[in-house]
Order: sequence, then C-alpha cells, then structure tokens
Amino acid sequence: MLLDTASLYFRAFYGVPTSVTAPNGAPVNAARGLLDFISRLVTDHRPTDLIAAWDDDWRPEFRVAAIPSYKAHRVAESAEPELDGESVPDELLPQVELIENLLRAAGIARLGMPGYEADDVIGSLASQTSDPVLVVTGDRDLFQLVDDTQPIRVLYTAAKGVGNAEVIDDAAVYARYGVHANEYAEFALLRGDPSDGLPGVRGIGEKTAANLIREYSTIGNLLEAAEAEDSALKPGVRKNLLAGRDYIAVAGPVVEVARGIELPKVDSVLPSEPTSVAELRALTEEWGLTSAVERLAVALGWTEWS
Repeated sequence: MLLDTASLYFRAFYGVPTSVTAPNGAPVNAARGLLDFISRLVTDHRPTDLIAAWDDDWRPEFRVAAIPSYKAHRVAESAEPELDGESVPDELLPQVELIENLLRAAGIARLGMPGYEADDVIGSLASQTSDPVLVVTGDRDLFQLVDDTQPIRVLYTAAKGVGNAEVIDDAAVYARYGVHANEYAEFALLRGDPSDGLPGVRGIGEKTAANLIREYSTIGNLLEAAEAEDSALKPGVRKNLLAGRDYIAVAGPVVEVARGIELPKVDSVLPSEPTSVAELRALTEEWGLTSAVERLAVALGWTEWS
C-alpha cells in the first residue's frame, strides 16, 4: 500500500474540525485524521507493506522549466523569492512536522526524493515491484499507473472518502474517461488540468481528447495526422493541435508520473511494534492523540501498547 500522504493529510485537515486541538490549544486535526485514515486503511485492506510517499519537492524544477504555469497558482510568495513555497493553511503547516515525527516513531515507512513529487515516488515504487500494489490518493493523475496484470489499483478517496473509497481498475478508468489507464497520461496532456496549472491544448476538452486518443492511440500518431496535408481530422481540431505543438512538445514529462527514480531502500513491512515507544508516547501525550494512537495500535496489532 502506497499513500499519497499530502493528499490524505490535506483531506484530513479539511474533514476534521480545527477545534480538535492539543492540550496547548494547537490544532491537531490533520494529524489525528491521518492516523485514523491509516488505521482504517490497514484494517480494511490488510496490506503486508505500507509506505507514506512524501513530497520532497511539490513543484519540481524540471516540470516548472517545461511549463512555468505548473502549480504557479499555489505558490505562497515570500519576501525572499528563493523561499517561496506551497501555500498551506497556517493551522496545517506545523502539523506536517508532527506527522513526520509520528510516522517515524510508529515505524511507518516514509519516503521522498529530492527534486520529485510524491506521485513520482509512488510511480517508481509501483513500477519497480512485481507485487500487487494499492495506491491511496485523491489525485486522478495517478490513474495512469493502473495495471490490471500486476495488478496496480488506485484507491480513490476524492469522491467518497477513505472509508468508502472507489477501487480504480482499468475498467473504471475507461468508464470515467473513455480511455484505458495506459492512455490516461496522453489523454490528460491534451485535456489539461487547471488544478495543476496545465492548460492543455486550447479548444480540446475531455470528450474530444478521449476520442482522439481512441482513434490515434498516441500523441505522435495524432500530430502526424494533424501535419498531413490530407489530414482526416476536423479542421478546427487540426488547427488547435497545430497551434498547440509547442505545448505538446514539452508537456509529456510534466504530465507523466516518473517511474524510474532510483530510490533508497526502506523497511516497508507493517510495524509489529513502534520504532520508538518512548517517542511515540511523548508525542501522544504532548499532542493529545491518545485515542488516535490507540486505534492505530489495534489496527497494527501492537500487543504491548495500551
């Protein structure tokens, strides 16, 4: 099981009231919510291994260099431009470090990679194992990883939450978009994604993008058809594709999840006991997370925790 951790703790932050606080009054809603999500996921799906994928770089330079608008609307500006970062609610920001500390003390593997997003870590982990994989995310970009043969499935939390999340296989991707999972990235390239600052090809929406990918299979084939003097494409579609060639030429690595990152080895087996009982107890007491950690202990089968 691979967790898109930021997707989950943002969901927890907005789903659990900020009135859930530590003894010192600081909000702990995201931290408590994430622990409860993990407890529920482990209980419901019983993975043998669990990795919390981390955004070491939420807006990698190689993607921004290709398309400067990539996630630009999410940048929180600083008085010193080199310190600009992701816009995160004030009540959430200090909880991110707390979440790191809780995962470490509990013994739940956390893995990021400098210069890459959590999506890329997930893509590389999923692609470099032959084991079945369940990716937990609210981000549809990861639908491109779905593979019925391995299998790789996405547990999609955006619509119904963690407890009732939809299991996305290839048939589910096709039912939603009219393309197969292995075609999703090129479909998304044409369609664009305003939530990530990706404009797509002007004039080509979701339905047209799906029709084009079904007919031509690849972007390369599609451009070849657009450039042909006797093109069978509708004139308006052809015009839009030719106008969008510069975007298409650079957008692939931005839209596609990286799959070949060389990642360090981590012990991803579900922890049979906390890595540091003392640290976890201290965090639990300081931040008022006794009930959440007890639920996690039950889910993980910690016999010595109470």
